[in-house]
Amino acid sequence: MPLLELKNITKDFPGVRALDGVSFDLEKGEIHALCGENGAGKSTLIKILCGYHPTGSYGGEILLNGQPVRFKSLKDSEEKGIALIAQELALVPELSVAENLLLGRWPKKGGFIQWEEVHREAQRALDMVGLPAGLDTPIKELGIGQQQMIEIAKALSKKAEILVLDEPTAALTEADTARLLGFLRNLRKQGVSSIYISHRLEEVGQVADRVTVLRDGQSIITAPLSQMSQDKIISHMVGREVKNLYPRPQTTAGETLLAVKDFSVEDPANPGRYVVENVSFEVRAGEVLGVAGLMGAGRTALLSSLFGAARGKAKGTIVTQGQSRPPFASPEQAIRAGVALVSEDRKRYGLVLESPVEENLVLAFMSRLAKHGFLDHAAVEKECAEQVSAMRIKTPSLSSWVNKLSGGNQQKVVLGKWLMTRPQVLFLDEPTRGIDVGAKAEIYELMGKLASQGIGIVLVSSDLPEILGLSHRLLVLNQGRMTARLEAMEATPEKVLAAAALKVSA
Repeated sequence: MPLLELKNITKDFPGVRALDGVSFDLEKGEIHALCGENGAGKSTLIKILCGYHPTGSYGGEILLNGQPVRFKSLKDSEEKGIALIAQELALVPELSVAENLLLGRWPKKGGFIQWEEVHREAQRALDMVGLPAGLDTPIKELGIGQQQMIEIAKALSKKAEILVLDEPTAALTEADTARLLGFLRNLRKQGVSSIYISHRLEEVGQVADRVTVLRDGQSIITAPLSQMSQDKIISHMVGREVKNLYPRPQTTAGETLLAVKDFSVEDPANPGRYVVENVSFEVRAGEVLGVAGLMGAGRTALLSSLFGAARGKAKGTIVTQGQSRPPFASPEQAIRAGVALVSEDRKRYGLVLESPVEENLVLAFMSRLAKHGFLDHAAVEKECAEQVSAMRIKTPSLSSWVNKLSGGNQQKVVLGKWLMTRPQVLFLDEPTRGIDVGAKAEIYELMGKLASQGIGIVLVSSDLPEILGLSHRLLVLNQGRMTARLEAMEATPEKVLAAAALKVSA
């Protein structure tokens, strides 16, 4: 008998069926991966399991140890031993490790918190995960990897038998990811079961016992990992075979669209120190220029500063449209010069989440659709509808709020917004972060089309296979300086990593 069963789960939202008869089960001491594109129904399914969508708001049933259970809240599911480790951690940054571990469960006597008991229980929880953090350390002083382990320790201290991990490594370094996966394997030996949700299929291959794939709200297949290669998982997720995951655009570089000479950006917090220093390069029509480097190397600072959004003083020379000029003083100047930026944080910098798709699409080019100071609403609707169709954005309507779309479709709205400005040069900063392989494939296809139209693309990515596979040329940044310039044929992982980790002299 499975430890957990979800049978024929159906869930409807206004205008859309999110889940259509999905079934899923979990054995004791098993890591069961749940895979699918954004919008496939994964989040809805686990929200039902964890009581976020209460009993009565969906069809089907949940069985725990063979017995039906009814969850009206997250607390109900926690009391039954199910703990959700969400992508956005539920910790209070200002409180200490001990206070967070027993948050909402502080032992009291006579109305007073028993701090000795808090520390005793908190230390017991830390020992479960082998984390040497100080009990009085504020959570905000810990790294993301340690915070993730604190979340798991908190769950285990509540006697959780089932961990539901939703994209747990999205913000982790490779070292922290390896530690987390190793810890999950150890928990499996102790009989703890895990539902593991991740877009990173290489991680699924390292820890999962079985894999279930959802597509369009339906459970497509459940099989042992030994029978599910990455290619098979991807083909079930997207409903088609994806042979070449990183298709470099088959284009020939043309004229220089953007030239950057001796570009530097001062660190606003440390005058005299530079986050980008003496960087020079060219972007040519029809090419993808990759910018690689480790976290903190200056990649995002470079793109945002070139787009006119420098946090510190920028200096150097930019040549666009045949004219030499100082750095852009604002994004508006960059847009007028034919430059666009898809930022790495789409929710913070790319979208107005609580606004309709249509309003988001026209944000960057309202002036082009205005007549005598007023928007031409018929023209707006026409152009936005064409863009939604061209970008294959899945949305019930143009008036649907962006925060209701999947991550992949939100990213396509951001891309669509900038493409409507008709840029000559497109900066893409981590354009596929946090989206599924199907949406990634569509973005790669779009990059190929844009390159074939003569647009120059500058791509920043922390995914080494992605940036090596897509780029015609590659720059490597290290501590704000350019340490390598490589053609696609000579760019190997070893050369890129060596240049990224090279000690840079002062």
